[in-house]
Amino acid sequence: MKKLLSLILALVMAFGLMSAFAESDSIDITIWVAEEIVDLTKQQIANFCDEYQININAEVVGVSEANAATNMLLDVEAGADMYCFAQDQFARLVQAKALAEVTDESADFVRENNAAGVVAAATSGDKIFAFPLTADNGYFMYYDKRVVPEEDVDSLEAIIADCEAAGKYFAFEMNTSAWYAASFFFGTGCVSEWQTDDEGNFISVYDTFNSPNGLIAAKGMKKLVDSPMHLNSSSGSSFESNSGVVVSGIWDYKTVEDILGENMGVADLPSFEVDGVQYHIGSFNGCKLLGIRPTKDETKLVIMFVLAEYLTGYECQMQRFEERAWGPSNKQAQASEAVQANPGLKALLDQSNYSIPQGQIHGSWWDIGKVIADDVKAANDDAGLQLALDNYLDRISALFTMSDDVKNGWTVIGTYNSTDGFFYTDYQNETRSNWGEDAPMKPNADGVWVTVKAYPMEKGVEFKVRQGLSWDNAFPADNFVVPEDGVYFVVFDPVTGEVSLQAAE
Repeated sequence: MKKLLSLILALVMAFGLMSAFAESDSIDITIWVAEEIVDLTKQQIANFCDEYQININAEVVGVSEANAATNMLLDVEAGADMYCFAQDQFARLVQAKALAEVTDESADFVRENNAAGVVAAATSGDKIFAFPLTADNGYFMYYDKRVVPEEDVDSLEAIIADCEAAGKYFAFEMNTSAWYAASFFFGTGCVSEWQTDDEGNFISVYDTFNSPNGLIAAKGMKKLVDSPMHLNSSSGSSFESNSGVVVSGIWDYKTVEDILGENMGVADLPSFEVDGVQYHIGSFNGCKLLGIRPTKDETKLVIMFVLAEYLTGYECQMQRFEERAWGPSNKQAQASEAVQANPGLKALLDQSNYSIPQGQIHGSWWDIGKVIADDVKAANDDAGLQLALDNYLDRISALFTMSDDVKNGWTVIGTYNSTDGFFYTDYQNETRSNWGEDAPMKPNADGVWVTVKAYPMEKGVEFKVRQGLSWDNAFPADNFVVPEDGVYFVVFDPVTGEVSLQAAE
């Protein structure tokens, strides 16, 4: 009997189980993974079974990380035994008790083998609830070598000047994404650290964006957003639309390479200067996690913990890197020559020296943070910049005084005119709100929520229904797309998670 089976038996005995796990026993496991790694995961599980003489009947199903979390939240008991998800879903999965607390032995494995940032992403309170799978959800800079010479890549001011001289856009999604806008604040040492209890509930925040260092960050941001060549985008395809620089992530590597070819440059983010001092722009770094659904079958639970260690260990992470270019969270894999030789991952790892691990963040923060860039651009002086930071802090503070009616209520958010309530597909008209305000809903006698009025909507408009003005609970997983022009009420059933339209009479 091989070493892992012996380990399983030891763990089973540690759990005080009455039944022993025999080498001939078999267990059934359903596991959800991203569609692109279904076949690889099947092979990895088969290798696990062959190597350690364990019989696992594994059904591997392709489910996106976002849909996996949503499906689990709708019905934990009907969900997968093991599932991959993006770290921004972690808090609500813990709250829903959809993640089994990791054993002490597996927790030690997670801490010892993975980068600190991804360990933090799998932790609530002082407990670990998931296994890090990747550490590649961060951003860096792609640039056209014909626009930005190599000697300028470390200077924000020089890059802006290069783009303006060439008539090329500097694409950095400042105005619609707190994920990107926070980078300037992280660069000056600001933090926004949210505390959760062991149940995943947010209990406090330590946020220093409204501070002297935050004012420095706002001054640096203003240099970019005031440029006529600033483009509010994070899409690598922007190089096809007259961009010379795009801040994006590893997911855009192939897109940019196909467009720019040998003219593609890749680097960590630049520095900016305020009052003679240089500040390197920071960033978020994030990851994908592998979770295990709680079960009363303790033998099965322990085996799944050991399988999770295997699937998130060095060898399996390197296989995903080699086949799909997924960036590893495993420290040994990160240091490998192959990973270091990948330009995109190399830039991401270089940027990690200035990045902040994306821990657990209140779902409403994403809407609060994305407003900063608009307020900074509108400011005419330092007093205006300070007012932008004051407004930000007021919105943060309000999250902890939110009424139960607002916290538990459902609303609709999408693209519509906030004055007239019309939903539109035209995002360029500045009088229309792009995912900027929520349309109110009320429950009917059956507990189904309906918008308080009907809205004229154009075909192709997209929206979501969300709870508590937050993205922690938002449906459907992919945006709802209006099929035909019409005047509609939006209808949401919180039991099933179904979003639908009801034509106005």
